[in-house]
Amino acid sequence: MAAEAGEYLLGLDAGNTIIKAVLFDLEGRQVAMHALDGQSATPAPGHVERDLDELWRNAGTAISTCIARAGIDPGQIVAVGCAGHGNGLYLLDAGGAPLVGIQSLDSRAADLAAELAATSGDALHALCLQKPWPSQTPVLLAWIKRHRPDIYDRARTLLLCKDVLTYKLTGERVSEYSDMSGCGLTRMPDCAYDDALLALYGLEDARPLLPRLIDPAEIAGRITPEAAAVTGLAAGTPVIGGYFDVVSSAMGSGVVAPGEASIIAGTWSINQVFSETPVVDDSVFMVAGFGPGRFVNIESSATSAANLEWYVRELVERGGHHDDPFGLCNDRLGSVTPARDDPFFHPFLYGSGQGADYRAGFFGLAGWHGEGHLLRALFEGVTFEHLRHIEVLRAAGVAFGNAVLSGGGSRSPHWPQIFADVLGVPISVAEARETGALGAAIGAALATGRVDSYEEGVARMTRIRQGYEPRTEMTAHYAERYQAYQALAEAMCSFWQRQHAARASARH
Repeated sequence: MAAEAGEYLLGLDAGNTIIKAVLFDLEGRQVAMHALDGQSATPAPGHVERDLDELWRNAGTAISTCIARAGIDPGQIVAVGCAGHGNGLYLLDAGGAPLVGIQSLDSRAADLAAELAATSGDALHALCLQKPWPSQTPVLLAWIKRHRPDIYDRARTLLLCKDVLTYKLTGERVSEYSDMSGCGLTRMPDCAYDDALLALYGLEDARPLLPRLIDPAEIAGRITPEAAAVTGLAAGTPVIGGYFDVVSSAMGSGVVAPGEASIIAGTWSINQVFSETPVVDDSVFMVAGFGPGRFVNIESSATSAANLEWYVRELVERGGHHDDPFGLCNDRLGSVTPARDDPFFHPFLYGSGQGADYRAGFFGLAGWHGEGHLLRALFEGVTFEHLRHIEVLRAAGVAFGNAVLSGGGSRSPHWPQIFADVLGVPISVAEARETGALGAAIGAALATGRVDSYEEGVARMTRIRQGYEPRTEMTAHYAERYQAYQALAEAMCSFWQRQHAARASARH
């Protein structure tokens, strides 16, 4: 369809701490952006929470600053779309006040997840195409019911991260297919709520907590006067249901058609392939649906660039300011030539899909190794974990060829080539940096008739910046190191299990 002159789309991307507001024109070109980093709290070991009032304050500032930087009339923004991290748990009381905001890095429910997997794992997978895992939304809700009944009794609405923003923008308590299927709360493949599914989690009484469920590209509501005053948006501007961020990031990087592959090197290691029907295989981590005949088969864990973020925060910045800490890390890595003697790194700072007891570590260090070797080990270890996930998809019959890389890791001058070499497939990097917000904007364009299909929106609004081909000699080098990486993890399993048991014994 022909675009009206001077129209814009606002995409919001709510990560585990950072909230970004990004304004795009109808060709997908970024006009303005503002981001704010919030704070996570760790009130107990394994607990990772956020202040939802801070999330909304930061969102208001990000949106209003973005509009001001663009220098446009807010009335030119035709729609708003929001993407957010999946899973975790966000509960509101009857008046809409936040009760708890648990992030997707939380592992407090590890023991309960193992218990549910043992008793109901197969039955749960048969319904929702997932087995229980620690920061999965229904597992966390079951943990709250068991350990914090005071919060459970006061709760009236369960939301996902981006749904909190939709609620604050529109007053509507609503969610959509991609997030709710991605967190194991819908029957698959029809992406519908199911009482039998809730019962398997021990949540027979939780049905009233689930919000109205809509299509991601459906208008959920409109900007209220109260939200307009906070954000600078025009009252009445439509807001769509939005997306599980792995779906929107894939779309914003140019991936949406069946058979296309997306890798996201962000907080989580996301490895996904789109399809017309969901893959049914209990070795695959999850399947999310975002429309009729539109599914994404996902292998993921919290083992990706969050490891580099930790390294920068704790070892580079050390609480102080550094002009370009990630640039420093890339420079140090680039100064080292890969060798068989290089150390290894397990990227398990936040556990692993193979077990919540997994822990991170550097191995094989010698006195002649420096910081560049540590960083190369970290970059390689993260990429090896992406490869492990992709091998699971391939074993389930999912073809994984050329892939588009997005997320913070795609901005490194070295990491995309490492991905191509480790995976042995061509890797493309999208032109857009803010792919999550752009994917949400594509959904907003579809909802308001600016494009007629996801395919048209992706074709019009996304572009590839650069491609990377695997280098034969490096692919062979990494294949050898990957085998050693796997053997090392296997050797460490019994140690991690003993340590986990000791910690559990100390708590009791």
